[in-house]
Amino acid sequence: MDAREFLDRLKKGKRLYGTAVLSPCPLWPSAVMRAGADFVFIDTEHTPLDRTVLAQMCHAYKAYGLPPLVRISSPDPNEARKVLDGGASGILAPYIESPEQVRELVGATKLRPLKGQRLREALQQKDSLTTELKNYLRDYNKDNFLMINIESVPALERLEPILAEPGLDGIIIGPHDLSISLGLPEQYHNPQFENAVGGIISKVREKGLGVGIHFSQEAELQVKWAKAGANIIMHSSDIALFQQRLKDDLTAIRSALGQGDSTIK
Repeated sequence: MDAREFLDRLKKGKRLYGTAVLSPCPLWPSAVMRAGADFVFIDTEHTPLDRTVLAQMCHAYKAYGLPPLVRISSPDPNEARKVLDGGASGILAPYIESPEQVRELVGATKLRPLKGQRLREALQQKDSLTTELKNYLRDYNKDNFLMINIESVPALERLEPILAEPGLDGIIIGPHDLSISLGLPEQYHNPQFENAVGGIISKVREKGLGVGIHFSQEAELQVKWAKAGANIIMHSSDIALFQQRLKDDLTAIRSALGQGDSTIK
């Protein structure tokens, strides 16, 4: 799947399946492809990946038909431009809390390489662009997509104007940060947390945008929210899946060898 097919499926509300990959190992792209993923999520907000390594990862995943969605380190449009220049198909901007932030990111992802005063004018008034330039920018950026993290109470309070910004393609709910902001740390089954997530999913789908939630916990949570309307299934990560499976296997081996009381850290 290339970025254009990804966007087409996203706009049609079809489900898309992916996982987070933190390791730059060159063997991972083929493994993720063989596992049946539609895209890959690469996080630079919490992972120490430099620009060169990130670009290599993006091009490798693209070669295997896995559009790379890269979370930038902050909601900075300049970071978005650099990551797209390096080969990312999509941008995920963390901790968005205002429509103004979305507008600037739309400029960086959908109107690049326009910059400076000319870009500010275009964001304020799209009619300021000539037809020729509009067509050029549309074609130049046709394979880019923009997603944002909704993960705080202020973002919930401003969700309507945030979703109203043209150029936004999808929302990824950040469950950990959202639970913290709600004062319910990691209480993912708390009714207040569930109401907040359900409300986000409903409002986003009403706008015709893609929506998902990134969990590293049990797959049942992904199923639950997919049944509630989430169509971007972003499940776990390489490090979490490795740790969980290794822990289960070692526990089973120890138990079979009569060491079931061994402490697993």
